[in-house]
Amino acid sequence: MESSHAVGARVRAPEPTIAPIASLAQRVLTGDVVLPKFQRGFVWTPEQVLYLLDSVRRNYPVGSLLMWRTTAKLASGHEIAGLDTVPQHEGAPVHYVLDGQQRLASLVGALHGAGPLWNIAYDLEQEEFLHLSETTPAGPHIMPIRHVNSVGAMLAWVREHAPDQRLQSRAEALSNQFNHYQVPVVTLLDVSEEDSARIFERINSTGTSMDIVDLVRAGTWARDFDLKEEIEQLLKVLDRKEYGRVDTKTMLRTIAAAAGFGFSTKDIYRLRQLDRPRLREAVAEAGKAAERAVDFLYTQIRTPKAEALPYYNQFAVLVEVFRQLPKPTTAQYDAVARWFWLTASGEYFKGWRESQMTPDLQAVTAFAEGRTQEIETGAALPRNVLWQRSPFSRQNAPSKLLVLLLSYENPIDLNTGRRIDVGKALSSHNDKQFHHFFPRAWLRRQGVSAARANACGNLVMLTALSNNWISDRAPSRYLKDLADLNGEDVVRARLRSCLVEEDAYQAALKDDFDGFLRARSETLHRRLMGLIGSAAEGTGIGQSDGVSSDEPILDSAPDNGPVDRDSVD
Repeated sequence: MESSHAVGARVRAPEPTIAPIASLAQRVLTGDVVLPKFQRGFVWTPEQVLYLLDSVRRNYPVGSLLMWRTTAKLASGHEIAGLDTVPQHEGAPVHYVLDGQQRLASLVGALHGAGPLWNIAYDLEQEEFLHLSETTPAGPHIMPIRHVNSVGAMLAWVREHAPDQRLQSRAEALSNQFNHYQVPVVTLLDVSEEDSARIFERINSTGTSMDIVDLVRAGTWARDFDLKEEIEQLLKVLDRKEYGRVDTKTMLRTIAAAAGFGFSTKDIYRLRQLDRPRLREAVAEAGKAAERAVDFLYTQIRTPKAEALPYYNQFAVLVEVFRQLPKPTTAQYDAVARWFWLTASGEYFKGWRESQMTPDLQAVTAFAEGRTQEIETGAALPRNVLWQRSPFSRQNAPSKLLVLLLSYENPIDLNTGRRIDVGKALSSHNDKQFHHFFPRAWLRRQGVSAARANACGNLVMLTALSNNWISDRAPSRYLKDLADLNGEDVVRARLRSCLVEEDAYQAALKDDFDGFLRARSETLHRRLMGLIGSAAEGTGIGQSDGVSSDEPILDSAPDNGPVDRDSVD
């Protein structure tokens, strides 16, 4: 980001002072001390707040504050501790906090804030701070911390609630400590807006508390450009299509790729080198491509919600595909779909590294330029025991892949015969649209472990009504009831829509769980391989990835499969 200063220009030396924390809190309320927009919101935990207050009580140092004094009127969108502050007057100097926001906000909240986080008290008996709740011990020794801000208010409360002289002395000592405790304040003078953001970025880049979005935002910030707001506009593209949202780092990857850099963290940081016109252009390109990617996922893959994606990083690559190739041919659309199913079926994106990102970007470019018929990838083909080994959990990739396969078949409810609302079923808050074909309670009575009963191959989509109707009955019983009510041909057709074919159906009629799981897993595998199709060519990996279908199943498979926020980069 270009500086408004000439190269080598110097600014005035910082001005060091000390200030009582009580007066600093008051200056926040009056609008003299504010947070610039490139800061982030309040992220401290309740425990960190109490720890800070205890440090003040013990007269321990809590670090200095860095402020920037200016008459520039910057966006300052963050409230402090839920409190409204006085707006800045045009032309009046204010002090923007560049370092120490969490500490200052904690002190303001403790002394003046409202809401559960700031419902803090001091136990005069135990001499410790605590958050008030229904389980907090009551009594005259529990003094709300807001009273220490005023000696008069504190003394009035103590006289009414804690007549014990010993408690009064402790309360008075605490009030005196908070009213006289001072912190060093370093104030920057004659610093440009760009340099203030750069200083903030440098201060925070060596720690672990800032995430990459905040750091890049600070490094690209200007009065007329806020990267976080630009990302928000990108996410609204997904909102308009009612697609849900991916995380902000994924969107940063799309912007970095659109800028001509790449997907990696290093590439994201390179965004700070761009002038704002080029950065705006990259954001706009990523936004248009994101719309096309959502349309593709919704119509071609039939993923009605972003949360159904096995890996969010797939979305980053897809956006770049549709940025470089805005109008694919039918054959190219099919190739992109094959790439999606192949990369969703393994753990390629579970540990997506920079060493993978560059070849992936090159593969997208080669495909977009027509030099390859498929998007080449190092992703391995799925193993045909995936569905027997992987536990069903709404947040792991194999489970999401299973859900997408079922969604792709337009499943029909076994009991009612109605099409299942796939969008509702794919909601992360909805677990009642899935059912263990062999009910877990029934399997438990047969001595089958919970881990094995929860294998992905044992899950189908059902309405909550049908789920309750099946309950914990043996498959042979409820399938017979369904056949008696609707006829076996109808039941078979409904089962096929749930990817349960004849061999699995016959095993279920015998209550043969092992036979059902093997047969259902083979069906799922064949369906997936059919969707991957010719994308498998040239991978150099056999169809089963070297694992036979009769390989022993791991009974104790942990529920920690690949998740969507998965990149190690």
